[in-house]
Amino acid sequence: MNILDRYEFFVSEHGRKDLALLRWALVIVFLWFGAMKFTAYEAGGIAPFIEHSPIMGWLGVFGTQGQSYFIGILELSTAAILILGAFHPVLSALGALMSLATYLITLTFLFTTPGVAEPTAGGFPAISAVPGQFLLKDAVLLAASLVLLLASIRYRSTPAPT
Repeated sequence: MNILDRYEFFVSEHGRKDLALLRWALVIVFLWFGAMKFTAYEAGGIAPFIEHSPIMGWLGVFGTQGQSYFIGILELSTAAILILGAFHPVLSALGALMSLATYLITLTFLFTTPGVAEPTAGGFPAISAVPGQFLLKDAVLLAASLVLLLASIRYRSTPAPT
């Protein structure tokens, strides 16, 4: 049995129009941030996060702008899948999963990026405005992604007909 046959997929907003707000807010974030990755300003801004990340550090082989392009392509792809997911149930789940993965990874930067803890306030858990508070907002984006994912997929109690 195909793994996809074990689940039912839904466009998360069907029956829950309030979830459309989460989808389109995530789309705006991914479009905007993804497009910014093609600027030198943004490439320089994300370089310290990537440099100190055990998950993303390998992107350094592409250089500062190259790693930013790579992430920009992923973010714009996530936006596109989220948009298509408003019309196709499997893509609804895939877009939410891609978004969830993005914010799980960026939240790890709280623990790997120097300067997150604010020493003048006693150190961690006191966090700096930048990068600490900048990263912490990703907890809300992670929650939005998880809500969309859970609304897009349900375990099937009986196998799908073949």
